[in-house]
Amino acid sequence: MATAKIILNMDVPGLGSSGDVVTVARGYARNYLVPRKMAHPWTKGAQKQIDEMIRARRRREISNVEDARAVRDAIEAHNTVVVSKRAGHSGRLFGAVSTQDVVAAVKEQIGQTVDRRKVIIEKPIKAVGKYQIQINLHEDISAKLFVNVEGGK
Repeated sequence: MATAKIILNMDVPGLGSSGDVVTVARGYARNYLVPRKMAHPWTKGAQKQIDEMIRARRRREISNVEDARAVRDAIEAHNTVVVSKRAGHSGRLFGAVSTQDVVAAVKEQIGQTVDRRKVIIEKPIKAVGKYQIQINLHEDISAKLFVNVEGGK
């Protein structure tokens, strides 16, 4: 089976993180990963891009377990963030609460910065109410948080 060396542009479950150089089946790379902009072919000149992506990922991520625990404790101490969205009279939202809305609320109300890709919302939040979400801070450290969605604006 022919293989190809590729550079991942984003986190791919079961394969690697953004900036990782991995070897996969050539067809998988050509037909799935590259067309979806999840990866691009590895070349010697692309090593600079790899280094830049790794540096950006390190700036974004929580660096170690102690930092992740501190962020988790701060988030769980507040327990709830409030997100205001436009809603109809029945309480149904115009749109949905996104991970970016949650990240902005956490930053504004709790003072902690988290990566929007680490926020897990089980089902789309499309109505006023209180919902529980999860934020994966590190490999095995996550925080539970309630999002109180209010109609308004």
